[in-house]
Amino acid sequence: MNINSTIAKTYIFSNKKLTAVAVLGVLLGMSVYIFMNSLLVGFDKSSNTSIFRNTSHIRVYKDDEISKPLINHSESKSIIVNPKVVPINNTIINPNLVMETILKQKKVTVVTPQVNTSVFYNNGKSQISGISVGIKPDEANLMYDIKSFMVDGNFDLLKSNPNGIIIGSGVAEKMNLAINDNLNLTSSKSINRKFKVVGIFKTNNSITDKTKSYINLSASQQLLKQGNNYITDINVNVIDPEIAEKVAEKLTQITGYKAEGWKQANETLMATNKMRKMIITFVSFTILLVAGFGIYNILNMTVSQKINDIAILKAMGFKGKDVIRIFVTQAISIGIMGVIGGVIMATILITILKRVYLGGDIGYFPIDYEPQKFVQGVLIGLFITFFAGYIPAKKAANVDPIDILRK
Repeated sequence: MNINSTIAKTYIFSNKKLTAVAVLGVLLGMSVYIFMNSLLVGFDKSSNTSIFRNTSHIRVYKDDEISKPLINHSESKSIIVNPKVVPINNTIINPNLVMETILKQKKVTVVTPQVNTSVFYNNGKSQISGISVGIKPDEANLMYDIKSFMVDGNFDLLKSNPNGIIIGSGVAEKMNLAINDNLNLTSSKSINRKFKVVGIFKTNNSITDKTKSYINLSASQQLLKQGNNYITDINVNVIDPEIAEKVAEKLTQITGYKAEGWKQANETLMATNKMRKMIITFVSFTILLVAGFGIYNILNMTVSQKINDIAILKAMGFKGKDVIRIFVTQAISIGIMGVIGGVIMATILITILKRVYLGGDIGYFPIDYEPQKFVQGVLIGLFITFFAGYIPAKKAANVDPIDILRK
């Protein structure tokens, strides 16, 4: 084993240029693979964070119903030729019982009611349309972590002030509002009510910040001329967002209401994420594979150049497995050097980009150190370099020393 390692070391340093090219290929492949996959995870985290600031893992609501023909007969034509959505109340009946039933499920962590109200924000002559969300402050904060994107005021004041309102930064800017200012809301039921601004939030989603506000659940019910049992949505969070769709199917069965997972509610965004993941994975893996072919070509050339040496070694008593160990050791050594360099290069790139501020809805560049991707990149890199060395090594092991020495 010591002799084999010494010979492999000699081959590595006897032609430093070829070795440097092979190491550089692995280094670039590794760094790009780790960087691209860390970027992919960063994009997913940034996207999910933005979604979960406004969307629960599961939304339970009463779905619209389509009107049915008045006459059900196989030979009769339906009286209603063009069915319309039935304009019935979409409230959830006995919401407290429904929430208690949902909370009994093992994988459910948070359940909170919600009432969405289309409103006009009025301040003097200024008027803009938006959505005011009626919430239970403590439960909503536990679900959406609203306090984390508050930029002014105190979220807890919403609990103690029934006429309090927390508005998006875009609404505050458009209507020139500050903390403790009054804001008049007009609902779709023509109910006018004055609220006091107790907080301003900024989600970095421009559409949300320019239209959304939070008020107490009872206040939103009053704006719609409804009683305390009027609930349009029940929002549910589960242990792992990835299992939301399965839990939603179960909730639909046990509650009788429509339960929609966050992926289903954001199908276009999920399709975009899936396409991006496929492209980045393909590109990064291809680059790493190209690096593996580079090592294969270099070792194949080494085998061709050292064919006489191999013949002499086998004539001296070296076996085929010894020759394989020599070239595999050479490949693994190149792979380890390239992997170490690739990890360092990827870390430098990620460190630089993490500090780049893009602004807008994204903020800082969405990338971070992902230990799992580093480990995954190292293992794949070593796996590819091993086989890139093993294939030409197998060829060298089958060399017949008599035929070579005759030539």
